[in-house]
Amino acid sequence: MNKFKQAALAATLALSGTWVSAQTLLNASYDVAREFYKDYNAAFVAHYKKTTGKDVKIDQAHGGSSAQARAVNDGLDADVVTMNTTTDVDFLASTGVVAKDWAKRFPGNASPTSSTMLFLTRNGNPKNIKDWDDLVKPGIQVIVVNPKTGGNGRMAYLAAWGYVKKKGGTDAQAAEFVGKLYKNVPVLAKGGRDATTIFLQRNIGDVLVTFESEVVSVDREFGEGKVDAVHPSISIIAENPVAIVERTVAKKGTAELAKAYLDYLYSEEAQEIAAKHALRPRSQSVLKKYSKTFKPIQLFAVSEVFGSLAEAQKVHFNDGGQFDKIYTVK
Repeated sequence: MNKFKQAALAATLALSGTWVSAQTLLNASYDVAREFYKDYNAAFVAHYKKTTGKDVKIDQAHGGSSAQARAVNDGLDADVVTMNTTTDVDFLASTGVVAKDWAKRFPGNASPTSSTMLFLTRNGNPKNIKDWDDLVKPGIQVIVVNPKTGGNGRMAYLAAWGYVKKKGGTDAQAAEFVGKLYKNVPVLAKGGRDATTIFLQRNIGDVLVTFESEVVSVDREFGEGKVDAVHPSISIIAENPVAIVERTVAKKGTAELAKAYLDYLYSEEAQEIAAKHALRPRSQSVLKKYSKTFKPIQLFAVSEVFGSLAEAQKVHFNDGGQFDKIYTVK
């Protein structure tokens, strides 16, 4: 083999090696997880290089959880989805995009972290908002996500409904309460980050109902001291489910990488990163370590009040459901 052929072969092998080692994975995720996955991706890339010797590039796509699920279903080539409600992953399972038994593929119902809903008020809490009852008072403007476009919004709605039920109220009383709350909503946000933008950049509303993790994002993006975090007496457990997009990994040959990416979310390093972003870690040792961040709240599971998220979706959020009955678009 002459030197020119040798050089050409070497160049081909080098290019081939580069292509293999620079495999790319796309994670379709929900709005308020941006900062967490920015830090997690850096940790995973370093871990993957150390354990396999291979380079990998992680791309992100963020939006309202339900909107992201629809985008993936419609052809967005995400290798994995990391959502904030199981209904969005169930939807993808129903269309064959992810495995039917996706919730059994990873520990903890395939949810490495969870969150809950709390309130962000203006600095100093000028309206003295302390619990859900304060959100239905006349003159209080509440910013929430549209429950039809984002898991953040569904969890806020279900938390308010569950608050009434956990205090001994009936479904009729819960419907009346939630109806009053949404009468105080001047505009529905598309997703969690949109809600924060409406509240802090457009300066609309007295209180923002959002995920606990958004407190850290607000402090980092807008500076500390802009908001007060108010922990209601009762709130909901919101699991953050993950799944491999079988359709995409079969096409791209990224199944092994996708599994490694989601597996590492359960590592102590990843759980620490989650806790720093105010996502409640699955690891009990990490949860205990960050007990000051995760203040005690009476938490209830969706199943306690609604049977399941799928049932809640059908009764409350499908077209013609309870939400459509209580909310009129302004």
